[in-house]
Amino acid sequence: MGEAAKVAGQAKAVWLARAGIGCGLAAVLLLAAGAGLRGALVVAVGAVALALMAVGVWWALSRRGPLRWLGVLLAVAAPVGAVLLVVLTVGGGSWPWVLGAVALWAVGLLLSRAALRSARHTREMPEREVEAPRRPVLIMNPKSGGGKVEEFHLAERARELGAEVVLLDPEDHQDVTELAERAVADGADLLGVAGGDGTQALVAQVAARHELPFLVISAGTRNHFALDLGLDRDDPARCLDALTDGVELRVDLGEVAGRAFVNNVSFGTYAEIVQNPEYRDAKAATVLAMLPDLLVGYTGAKLAAEAGGQRLERPQAVLVSNNPYDAGNLIDPGRRSRMDRGALGVLGVKVDGAAQAADLALRGTNAEGVTVLVGREVRVTADVPTIPVAVDGEALELEVPVRCVIRPGALRVRVPRDRPGTAVPVPALKWSRLAHLASGRTDANGGVQ
Repeated sequence: MGEAAKVAGQAKAVWLARAGIGCGLAAVLLLAAGAGLRGALVVAVGAVALALMAVGVWWALSRRGPLRWLGVLLAVAAPVGAVLLVVLTVGGGSWPWVLGAVALWAVGLLLSRAALRSARHTREMPEREVEAPRRPVLIMNPKSGGGKVEEFHLAERARELGAEVVLLDPEDHQDVTELAERAVADGADLLGVAGGDGTQALVAQVAARHELPFLVISAGTRNHFALDLGLDRDDPARCLDALTDGVELRVDLGEVAGRAFVNNVSFGTYAEIVQNPEYRDAKAATVLAMLPDLLVGYTGAKLAAEAGGQRLERPQAVLVSNNPYDAGNLIDPGRRSRMDRGALGVLGVKVDGAAQAADLALRGTNAEGVTVLVGREVRVTADVPTIPVAVDGEALELEVPVRCVIRPGALRVRVPRDRPGTAVPVPALKWSRLAHLASGRTDANGGVQ
C-alpha cells in the first residue's frame, strides 16, 4: 500500500470513528428527549435481558438435565420477554423516538466496526512465482470430509494434471509420515494432502524437512488451514489448479513436542473432550455431555502456561495457535489473516465464579476470563507427569512440560494463483480504541495505538 493511500485510509477511519460515536450519542439524546423515563426503561430492560441470556447460555453449556433445558428456555425467552415488556410499557407516542434511537445506535455500530476495520493495515502474504512441479505426489484420505475425495473426483483430476495419487486405505491405519518420506525418496518434488488438518500437519512436516513445496487440498471437514491460506473450501478441486498455475507462500509451522501443527494445540477442557472415544462419531453430543464436568468444578490437571514473559496460572483451557487469531469466539477462535508473523498465539480460559461465567458466555474471547498472549515459545506445565493434548484435533498424551515453538517460514505452500483469498478480519468493538482513533492519534505505522 502506497503512503498516500495509507494516509487516505487512515483519514477515512478517523471520520468513520467520529461518525460512529456521533450516532451513538445522538441515539442516547434522542431516547432521553423523546421517551424520557420510558427510554431509560428500554435501556434497563435491554441490559437485564442480555444478562439473563448470558446466564441461560452458561446453564445450557455447564449443567445437565432440567437445569440445562431451563438455560435454553431462558436464553430464548429473555429477549422475547424484553420485547413484549417494552411494547406493553412504552406509550404509542414514544415509539417513533425509541425506534429512531435503535436505528441510530445500529448505524453507529456499523460505522464503528468499519472504522476499526479501515484502521487495520492487514496485507496479503507475499507470493513468489514458481515453476510447475515435475513429479507431484498427493496423499488422499477417501473418508475425510464425508467422502469429498470421491464426491469431487479429486484423484481422477489430480492424475489428469500429472500427479501421482496415494489413496489411504480406510481399513488400515497407515503411517502417513512414512508414506510421505517414501514419496520423497522416490523423487517427489511436491507433496500434497487431501484430508483433515491433522493429516495435513504430518505431511507438511515432511515437506518442510526436505524443503519441498506443499499443496493443501480442502477435503477435510472444517479445513481451517485451507481457509486461512485463502483457498476454496466449497470446491476442493480448485486447489489442484496450483499444480499448473500456482504461486508459493512462505508460512510458519508450529511444533509441539517434535510434532508439527498447522492450526492449534489444545490443553485442558477441549483436549479432554477430544480424548473421549465417542468424540469422532458424535462431536456435538460428546461436547455437551462433558462440558458440565469440565467447566464447573474442573478436576483435571492443574495447568500453567508461559509465553512472552507472562504466566497464566490454573486455566481450565489453553489454546496455542500457529500465528495469533484475529478475532472470534470460544467455539470458533476466528481467522488468521496472516500466517507468517513468526509468533504463536495463546488463548487461556479461567473462570472463577458465576459472574465470570456469564461474562464468558456473553462476550466470548473479549471476556475478563480470557487471557490473550503472544510469543515464539509456549511452555505448559501441570501437577501430573502427563496430560491430554489435542494437536490439530488429534488426541495425544504428552509428558510435562510440553513445549510449543514456532518455525518461521518453514513451510513452502503452493496455492492457486486464482483463489478466494483471505478475508479482512472483523475487529472486536472496543470503545476505548474507537475513541482513540476518533481523536486522530496514530502510531508510527499509521494504525491505531
